Amino acid sequence: MIGALVGDIVGSVYEWHNIKTKDFPLFSEHCFFTDDSILTIALADSILNEIPYVENMKHYYLRYPDGGYGGRFHQWAQSQDSKPYNSWGNGAAMRISPVGYAYDDLETVLSKAKQFTEVTHNHPEGIKGGQATAAAIFLARQGRSKTEIRDYITSNFEYDLSQHIDQIRPTYAFNESCQETVPQAIRAFLDSTDFEDAIRNAISLGGDSDTLACITGGIAQAFYGSVPDRIMQRVYEILDERLGKVAREFTQLFHL
Repeated sequence: MIGALVGDIVGSVYEWHNIKTKDFPLFSEHCFFTDDSILTIALADSILNEIPYVENMKHYYLRYPDGGYGGRFHQWAQSQDSKPYNSWGNGAAMRISPVGYAYDDLETVLSKAKQFTEVTHNHPEGIKGGQATAAAIFLARQGRSKTEIRDYITSNFEYDLSQHIDQIRPTYAFNESCQETVPQAIRAFLDSTDFEDAIRNAISLGGDSDTLACITGGIAQAFYGSVPDRIMQRVYEILDERLGKVAREFTQLFHL
């Protein structure tokens, strides 16, 4: 899960100032955690403490109201109505990484990913994005090869993963849908050489940088086995005490 937080924090300064290169400082003094990290940690907290995710998302929203949430999520979080709003946005995939780490069989991972996604993103594409991301993390944890992960995602979710990241980069533009974020984020992982390279691949696409890298980072951590200590330490320095505590507890419980 820390890998997802890395991607969010590194990408935070590039979301509205896109770059198309892998050559950039991994962290700057302006990096910060966004709604991607907040809602990921809210889900980890829900799993750890068996708190309904709807309740926890609204609780975390009230604590961190300036996290950069989308307009529809703002409305949902502030309302008394907790019904889902049929979203296909990439928020479904950005927050789901704890599911890929917390459960030990693929059927449960897919079921839990659907359950936690559809509380807001109950559009088929939203559910698909959450499930595909969680499944990729689970398969990576299980030691599956990149080819096996690619083939599973392609066959079961019908995402086109045929283009190399270098082919996607020149024309890729900002897009908040699962359909145009999750495949690109997975491809950024597939074309990486290590964890840090995966994050750099995702950022270099441009677009919704923090969310792209958040999705990529969750998968890359599972595949490469860890997040480098120097990177992890920087993340904990940027998270506040409350968020860092939940992230540490989740990491320790699930031996990440």
